[in-house]
Amino acid sequence: MASSASSPSGHLGVGGTNGRMGAGGLGGRTAPLRVDAQRNLEHVLRAAREVFGELGYGAPMEDVARRARVGVGTVYRRFPSKDVLVRRIAEEETARLTEQARAALGQEEEPWSALSRFLRTSVASGAGRLLPPHVLRVGVDEPAGAQGGAVAGPPDETRVPQQRGVPAPPGLRVVAPRAVPAAELDDAGVAELLDVVGQLVDRAREAGELRGDVTVADVLLVIATAAPALPDPAQQSEASARLLEILLDGLRSRPA
Repeated sequence: MASSASSPSGHLGVGGTNGRMGAGGLGGRTAPLRVDAQRNLEHVLRAAREVFGELGYGAPMEDVARRARVGVGTVYRRFPSKDVLVRRIAEEETARLTEQARAALGQEEEPWSALSRFLRTSVASGAGRLLPPHVLRVGVDEPAGAQGGAVAGPPDETRVPQQRGVPAPPGLRVVAPRAVPAAELDDAGVAELLDVVGQLVDRAREAGELRGDVTVADVLLVIATAAPALPDPAQQSEASARLLEILLDGLRSRPA
């Protein structure tokens, strides 16, 4: 494998380096990326977030290269496969959501204020469009007769989770319900995200402010669906804010 390949976790070595040995030889510190190589890496990551956010993780690497204004070979030098790039983006966005959830949990005393703050901040950041697809299947009932909780179908074809009983819009694939293996929950910091968001959900439910049937998966689903990818930024912001208010109203408990 080329010396510039990413580590198995999708990151480029320690501290943003490219994994080459420094002057000290074996055991020496890795050499930092050249200025132009670091700039190309930043362009690729920014472009990947934009392209995957707009088209889903099924978008080809050529689209990422075009948006970054670099050759596709440059992308593959930094990320030897599309899976490595997808993992890197998913890890970053999952970590961002986790920090937003932790901030809401620590800085808001009122349970509903904490949950709604987390949702508003996360939707505004657009991170929901880049969540690992399997996160949105957490807590969905396994189909009757399924063995091992697995449903055939590549995860990168998933674009938008589908509500039961509602026809899928053209071009969108329905998320197959299944149980998520523990190994996937540990992938890309997902387990930590689910734990912190779970605390927000539990607090709001115990305070009687959240519907009793709302799960962590429902909250993450709100984040994913309340951030539509629209060509006009102002229109996107307005649509997201409007949709989120409707969804928040649906999450709140109602007096008996």
